[in-house]
Amino acid sequence: MKQSRVPRISTRGFYDLGSGKKLKNKSYLLYPKKFFETLDDVPEITIMIHGLRNNKSGALAKFSIAQNRLRQLGYKYPVVGFSYDSNTKGIQYMSCEKKATNIGRIIAKKNGTNLAKFIIDIKKKLPHLKIRLMGHSLGSEVIIHTLVKLSKSDIVESVYFFGASVPADYIHPKKFGRILQKTVKQKITNYYSPSDEVLKYTFYGGLIEKPLGYSGADGKTVPKYVQKKVAPKNHRFVSYSAVLKSFP
Repeated sequence: MKQSRVPRISTRGFYDLGSGKKLKNKSYLLYPKKFFETLDDVPEITIMIHGLRNNKSGALAKFSIAQNRLRQLGYKYPVVGFSYDSNTKGIQYMSCEKKATNIGRIIAKKNGTNLAKFIIDIKKKLPHLKIRLMGHSLGSEVIIHTLVKLSKSDIVESVYFFGASVPADYIHPKKFGRILQKTVKQKITNYYSPSDEVLKYTFYGGLIEKPLGYSGADGKTVPKYVQKKVAPKNHRFVSYSAVLKSFP
């Protein structure tokens, strides 16, 4: 299927950027709607979930980067974006960054319910459709909590984390590891980088527990989890996408 503009699932405006409070009872919006009605003969899609500090246009830019890189790697299927309220209030100011980061995580966690609902809905309509999830930075938090909400085995084909900001122990079987093992059919791949300055800052600055994308997994993991140490130029998604050598 030929794709130019990246279709998207959106929950923009569903959550308060200053508190994380839910503002709308809708599950998600689709743009353009017609695209999602033409997937009958499409074998699979990849959903890209962006990170913190992305407004609407920033999110669209990340989706285009994902689409272009996967095309370069020979991926022939549609790339879909998941756009959510990640540009939390005060995130650009050092005095507010702890609160804004915490609110970003709250919103990301809540969006797990929204993305899970989309996956359940589309799998009911198109049981054959394989779904891959690709998350950058805070997008990893959305993915983890999406999988928590999905109880059906093997409902997601594979998961890819890039510069994941979730705590390193999230993959442990006693945390969310068993859920990932159950809901993901093929593999969960974590691309991590000890040279990622943003994740290093969030860890040593006390903004977040040791991030999975900085140090790799902490302790025991599950069989479907693999991690790859990479050296992107910086924390930006374009840098992580550049070190991706194959897909899926």
